[in-house]
Amino acid sequence: MTEVVFFTSPIGLGHATRDIAVSQYLESISKKFVSGAGAHRLLCEYGFDSDNLYNPPPFQIKDGKLHSPLKWFFGYLSYYKECKKIASQVIENERPRLVVSDEDFASLVIAQKQKIKTILVTDILETKFAKGMSSIIEKKMNQSMKSIIQKCDLVIIPENGQDDSNIVRVGPIVRDTTESREQLRKKYSFGRKTVVVSIGGTDLGKFLIEKAIEVFKKSNLDAELVIVSGPLLQMESTPYRNLGFASSLHEIIFAADLVISLAGKSTIDESRHYGTPGIFIPIKGHFEQEANAKDAGYSFDDIFRLKELIAEKINEKRVPEPFHGAKTAAELIRKFV
Repeated sequence: MTEVVFFTSPIGLGHATRDIAVSQYLESISKKFVSGAGAHRLLCEYGFDSDNLYNPPPFQIKDGKLHSPLKWFFGYLSYYKECKKIASQVIENERPRLVVSDEDFASLVIAQKQKIKTILVTDILETKFAKGMSSIIEKKMNQSMKSIIQKCDLVIIPENGQDDSNIVRVGPIVRDTTESREQLRKKYSFGRKTVVVSIGGTDLGKFLIEKAIEVFKKSNLDAELVIVSGPLLQMESTPYRNLGFASSLHEIIFAADLVISLAGKSTIDESRHYGTPGIFIPIKGHFEQEANAKDAGYSFDDIFRLKELIAEKINEKRVPEPFHGAKTAAELIRKFV
């Protein structure tokens, strides 16, 4: 019998990174993870027991813009049904005391039907992808999401703010490191000013890497460009160092002088935690990334002034904002086991 089963959304790496951060405070509790793609690989590299069972539909991105959201919705509905079957089998096999879902709503439905305690970790309470006719489908999906959320024993939101009913805001959840910045710069061979461009766990940010390379080739900046292309993007050789898939991206962010990234919440929070200046470009039409970027002072159009932004931000003073959301979330989860 497993005490806690984490169902971790495999869309990107952000869900896995925050679940890892929380789980590192739950050493004495038996845990199992269910995820897929790069998220599964990341969980395994941290030594967690993870099953590679989820295969979500990809977003269609062209020139940094989201295309065919209705097609994605239909693909997601089919994926959701499959996830319910998977979750049902896992829960039957593991018989957990608690199900923790990081934006995997299918597992919550199964667990709630079986009267198993449920905790949701999420930074969104509704989606806003659709326009036109597809918004009708999205509205119904959001109504179902709201009902599932209300039935959870606890909802953990990794943001600062007021608690409300079963919703607790614990502050950003980030991974910590025991090494100093100087040790990490030596570890990753960062000798000069270092700009890291990272796109997370999908290949959707290829446009951002290509733009950063284009800007660096044309600039006379006395700095090194380091690429973190992630687990899925296959790149042709470039004149710049590519670290590929980096399981400890938070350390690389800490060691860097500037990070350029898609506007995923986990990367933004880790850059804030470590005080590393950042430029965050959202996928155009991706409501969550656009909201994250807006909060950080950016929009999609900033990609067209990347050269000026790099020159402006690379010498910006580091101002760390230490967050303790991971420890707080773990303490809350422990109470339900």
